[in-house]
Amino acid sequence: MSHSSLNTTAPTTAFIPDAYIPRSGSAAYRVEHYDLDLDCKLGSNRLDGRAVITAVAAGTMERLSLDLSGLRASRVQLNGSKVSKFTQKAGKLELHLPTALLAAERFTVEIRYGGVPTVRQGTWGEVGWEELTDGVLVAGQPNGAPTWFPCNDHPSQKATYRISINTDAGYRPVCNGTLLERQRRSSREQWTYEVNEPMATYLATLQIGHYELRALAGTEISAAPLGGRRAGSPALVPQWVAANGSQLHRASAALADQPRMMETFIEAFGPYPFDDYTVVVTEDELEIPLEAHGLSILGNNHLAPGWEQQRLIAHELSHQWFGNSLTLGTWKDIWLHEGFACYAEWIWSQASGTMSTEARAREAWAMLESLEQDITIGEPGPADMFDDRVYKRGALALHALRVASGDRAFFAMLRSWTGARRHGTVTCAQFTAHLDDQLPLSIPAADFLRPWLLEPALPPLPAM
Repeated sequence: MSHSSLNTTAPTTAFIPDAYIPRSGSAAYRVEHYDLDLDCKLGSNRLDGRAVITAVAAGTMERLSLDLSGLRASRVQLNGSKVSKFTQKAGKLELHLPTALLAAERFTVEIRYGGVPTVRQGTWGEVGWEELTDGVLVAGQPNGAPTWFPCNDHPSQKATYRISINTDAGYRPVCNGTLLERQRRSSREQWTYEVNEPMATYLATLQIGHYELRALAGTEISAAPLGGRRAGSPALVPQWVAANGSQLHRASAALADQPRMMETFIEAFGPYPFDDYTVVVTEDELEIPLEAHGLSILGNNHLAPGWEQQRLIAHELSHQWFGNSLTLGTWKDIWLHEGFACYAEWIWSQASGTMSTEARAREAWAMLESLEQDITIGEPGPADMFDDRVYKRGALALHALRVASGDRAFFAMLRSWTGARRHGTVTCAQFTAHLDDQLPLSIPAADFLRPWLLEPALPPLPAM
């Protein structure tokens, strides 16, 4: 793959050290591309890898720091020359470079590594590489990526990828991007994927299981999902479900409304930002669904009928716009992902005839009023960044903007927001500046949002 062919003009945001995950990432360089060759033996949960990382130095560099957790590097090269001295400690791989890199110099580093990958334990529970009953799941958010490949693990460090996985025959690895090639060698199979849009490390994923791939009804395309996938029209996005053969029918039934969700969200948020969308359904039960770049992961317990499961399906789908195309620059702005995804649930609730957006807002406001008013969702702190109050109160902030500006201006603002920042990195400051430019608010957007985002007390609910 030639990652120089990437065609995107998405605005970028400078690297800001993240106080929520202070040991992750490095401002010393910017990654452009990851080229990963992985060999996974499922029986022993053994992962061996070769990572070739193309990057640009931000300034003069004599050392290079990468994030790598639980796996050991065995050989390192810089621009084809051996790096003799490197150390690993506390989730960091530190390279002592034989020759200093200069500011703006492009370089490649090749790392051979391996071991028995496992999850990282921390504030957010277990994240990263996880063994399933029969297969593998990767849950990268927020700092699980280093459990399976060396990286500059910061949400602003978006790059293109080629990911090749060699694993046991009979198992299907599902990765981000387009499946380019599948090769069978005796009892092993190799699958190669390519991601041409900039992708954050935490959104890179690998799911391995006895998966079969099926197009959702109404989203079929003539070409098989190999060698490039494309939608025939802006509203028709190829949508796939990957599940065990015995679960395919049930999974397809649970996702039957997803094509209408897609149409609803395209109308509300603008064009879908990727070539297609895949939902992976694991045989295991999962505590929560997971989103990744171009796909989502559900457990078999998320296939039950009813609003609770449908809202989760809608929530994960909406993250393709808010989180995966538009990705926060630092984790304190998590409401830009979760508040928007929660509001998308309410939009779908009305579109599906379940309950109006206004009723969902009233319900959420009443729930929040009954809880402690001790969180500021614009800066919730690392322990609370996935607190349900961030989701619900973020959605209410958007609802307040909609009430104040009217539907026409509000949805035009959302579509221009996703269009202007497509595949880019975003901040709350950029969003408020966008609001000032797009909405007819009577006061500056920062002042309008302050009670919702930066004050503990819950503001009154505006009426439509």
